[in-house]
Amino acid sequence: MRNKDFWIALGVGAAIGGIAALLYAPQTGTATRKKLKRGLEDLGETLEDAGDYLKEQAERLGKEAQKLIDASKDQFDDAIDAATDVVKSANKAARAVTKLV
Repeated sequence: MRNKDFWIALGVGAAIGGIAALLYAPQTGTATRKKLKRGLEDLGETLEDAGDYLKEQAERLGKEAQKLIDASKDQFDDAIDAATDVVKSANKAARAVTKLV
């Protein structure tokens, strides 16, 4: 089937489906609209709750990330201090060896 034929068939099928849905609907249009409105309101509340949850989780993850960054900085500072001590000791040892020679 060509592209144009596909879209025509899709449009005709959607129109027939819509008509059939209206003819066989178990309730009036007013009741259907009320249900749809209620469903959309519930969906809106659910999306708001999901947004609040995601915001809380993002804040929590940010705090945890900051804790990890701070801990890493502390460990890095400790490693630099240890390396500095080693270099100082090596310099002292090198000076002592040069004095002996």
